[in-house]
Amino acid sequence: MKFGYGTNGFGNHRLPEALRVIAELGYDGVALTLDTYHLDPFAADLAGRTKAVGAELQRLGLSVVIETGARYLLDPWRKHSPTLMDDDPALRLEYLRQAVRVGAGLGAQAVSFWAGIGSADRWNRLVDGTGQIVEFAAGHGVTLGFEPEPGMLVNDIADWRRLHEELGRPANFGITLDIGHCRCLEPWPVAECVTAVAEHLVNVQIDDMRRGTHEHLEFGTGEIEFPPVLAALEAAYDGLVSVELPRHSHAAPTVAAQSLDFLRNALKEAGDHG
Repeated sequence: MKFGYGTNGFGNHRLPEALRVIAELGYDGVALTLDTYHLDPFAADLAGRTKAVGAELQRLGLSVVIETGARYLLDPWRKHSPTLMDDDPALRLEYLRQAVRVGAGLGAQAVSFWAGIGSADRWNRLVDGTGQIVEFAAGHGVTLGFEPEPGMLVNDIADWRRLHEELGRPANFGITLDIGHCRCLEPWPVAECVTAVAEHLVNVQIDDMRRGTHEHLEFGTGEIEFPPVLAALEAAYDGLVSVELPRHSHAAPTVAAQSLDFLRNALKEAGDHG
């Protein structure tokens, strides 16, 4: 199993330093959020900067997925705005196209994105915008992972299935599964969530969580029993499983080290009981 760490959990580090720490801790890859401080997709010479990051990833032996959850990159006043459901989604669409370009340049496993918060009457806008990105990504040979997010219009796996169906089941459109979200709101045990979407898994985020509360927690402080989850992942998926702790930048190296130790021990326990 290949473990990664999200750069959104290294928000106080320069990107080259974050990559170096993550690699030296023993991770296999990174989930790279394109943001103001980490490979800003709107700054000059994106292609040149992407090439430099790619060379560093290769030197460090790190695989990569691209994440697009930057909070204030597009609007300094409104978190995550605009979304694909806004009256003018042009900036969100361009962000996602830039992410696809970076993903193609880095040979990323997937480019991940989500719906955003919106009312049900905006569903057709979401389908239209997502369809545009699916087509653009297909032209660049890039796989997309769409993430159900608690409280967003695509809230859970059932919503993802509806979107997948309405898009015509495109070959390059898979699911980004956050393990914590499964505990937060899905109706099945977490390991069964993994099995339920196994054929569509292109990206996995991992964190602890409690039922009914969307809060990304350090491992062992929530309610998830991880050995069965890791066993299910090992049976179904060979991509990166990336730690998603975006509010832990203040202690990033320590939290990242502890997280990897926890996951390795849980994986060993899964094997011992397999």
